[in-house]
Order: sequence, then structure tokens, then C-alpha cells
Amino acid sequence: MTSDSAPSFPHNSPPVRPADAGEVRTALARLVAGQTLDEPAAGSLFAALLSGAMDQAQIGALLALLASRGATVDELVGGARVMRAHVTPVASPAGAIVIDTCGTGGAPKAFNISTAAAIVAAAVRAPGAPRVYVAKHGNRSRTGRGSAEVLAALGVAIDAPPAVQARCLERAGVCFSFAIHHHPAMKHAAEPRRSLGFPTIFNLLGPLTNPAGARRQLLGVARAEALPLVAGALARLGSERALVVHGAGGLDELSTLGPTRAMIVDRGTISEATFDPASLGLRVLGSLSEIEARDAEDSARIIRDVFAGESGALSAHREIVLLNAGAAILTAGICKGLAEGIVLASRAIDSGEASRTLALLAECSRG
Repeated sequence: MTSDSAPSFPHNSPPVRPADAGEVRTALARLVAGQTLDEPAAGSLFAALLSGAMDQAQIGALLALLASRGATVDELVGGARVMRAHVTPVASPAGAIVIDTCGTGGAPKAFNISTAAAIVAAAVRAPGAPRVYVAKHGNRSRTGRGSAEVLAALGVAIDAPPAVQARCLERAGVCFSFAIHHHPAMKHAAEPRRSLGFPTIFNLLGPLTNPAGARRQLLGVARAEALPLVAGALARLGSERALVVHGAGGLDELSTLGPTRAMIVDRGTISEATFDPASLGLRVLGSLSEIEARDAEDSARIIRDVFAGESGALSAHREIVLLNAGAAILTAGICKGLAEGIVLASRAIDSGEASRTLALLAECSRG
């Protein structure tokens, strides 16, 4: 199997014409008046932003207005299509099932669960089932505990170019696609985002623009009200299957602090579900402190310990990794239910395959 399959986002529209100066001002005036933008208008506005046609004041106004009111599905889809058109791609193995576990961020800072789950999912070997390939899209975090910082602490070369990422994906079954290297047009919004200091629509757009064109996703959101928004956008954007989750305790992960609300996207249809850790045989945690990490190095230590099979005091860490890895495996379509996915994830850890996958990712990423 060779890495000769370029990412292909389904249902992409033709290139969007950037709004001209007058159209930008008109669109912003509509937002100030409390109106929403349809998908073409939103796409045209984001095309202007990403092509450098909007000044910093206009970009800041756009991001603040959308954050204040909350984006619509049309606005999210319009922006996502334009970002996908600008992405620097990563090739994936031909015919591969490619998934992503990127979330929106902005949740209370547990250790980096989605990164651990990505590696475990890539390590799963289910008899008679195809292999799962995980193109982990991510970035740095304002807290210093994002996927980029944690993977660097785990020995992964996070700045690896797309060709090296493709090799990681083929050999290790997992790669890390550092968002800042795949969305060069985002440089125009970088300063306004830093200055605003609060989450913007780009926190939602990032997970919708995987550089390997992943059509299956486990996507966590920090705000419950974002569940139907993100699920609706994924359905419109042609996802094959996605699980959009918001966990108890405000986590943008499946949670062991209590039930997780979820919306399931399956080839254009959307349904709702609730996942209760107790019903899955997992211990319900009493406090977020049981899964917190001090910094990226502490998060990396926790992940290594989980992969080494440590239990006892670390069982809380292991169980939330199993829960999220199981959900990623379910999203990939190689098991029939979450309980089965958890079993497969447990085997991947206990067999040592998760540790080997991490080691191989680190090795491949260094070229």
C-alpha cells in the first residue's frame, strides 16, 4: 500500500470568489444589524479574509460579531469550504479508512486525552477488520497543553512536512498535522485572534478541515450548544460518519465524570445518543482533578504510563483513554458498539501495540 491518495473532501464547491471591498463592508453591516449570512455570502467573506483582502479591523469585527451571536451552520459550512480549498494536504494510503480525533479546545484542561486516543486507535488490530489510520489534526493551546506540545514532549517531531506525515501515516498508522503548517492563509487572522483572546469561529472551523481529508471524525466540543451546529456542518460537508461529543464536566471529550451527550452523523443523517460510563463498566470520577495534568510534560508522562499498562492510581487515566479510543474505533466502523471498541482499545494497550505505535510515530516523524 502506498501513500498516493491525495485528500479529497466530499461535496466541495468550486473555488469561491472573494468578496470585494464593498461586499465586505455590506456583509459586516448585516452582521452588526443582527442578520445572518447564507453559505455563499459567508464563503465569499472568508475567501476575502484568507486571501488578504480584509484589514485587521474588519477581521477582528467579523470574529467578534460571530462569537457574540454564535455562528450558524451556513456560516460554518461556508467558512469550512474555503478553508478546505486553501489547506496544504497530506496524502493517505490508497483506500484507507482515515479518521481524526481533533476537538475544538476551550474545555477544562485534563491531560491530552484525544492524542492518547488517536494513538491507541491507530494501534488496534481487529481480526478480519481493516486497519484504522489516524490523521491527528491539532495545534498549540493557550494553556501549553495542546496536542502539539504534548506530542513534542512524547518525542514526536511536530513540524514534520506533509511528505513525512504521509510516511508516518502509512508506517505507524498515525501522523500529526500541525495546523499552523497546513493553513498558511490563516496568517491573516493570526493577530486579531491573539488580540481578541477568546475562542472564535476558527476553533470550530479547524476540526472541519483535516489536511488528510478524513471523512470520519470523533470531534469534541467544549459547549453543548455547539453540538447541533457542528453535526449539521459535518452532515452538509459530506462526512461519512462522525461522532460529535460534549462530556460531563465541560469536556470536549467523552467523559468519565458523568454522561456524554453526542450527535451521530452518518452519511447525511443526524441522530442523538448519550454515553454513560457506568453502563460501560467504567468508574464515574468524583472530580476533574483525577485526570488533570500540570503541563505538557505531565500529560506526556500520564500517556506513557497508560500505554505501559500502569493501573491503580492511574486507572482513571486509562479508562478515559479507553472510552475515547473506543469511540474513535466505533467511528471508524470496525466495531459494532462502544463496548466492543473499548475492548479493542484495551487489547491494543495491553499487547504493547500502543507503545510501539507511539515509538514508530516518533521515529518516522524525524525523517
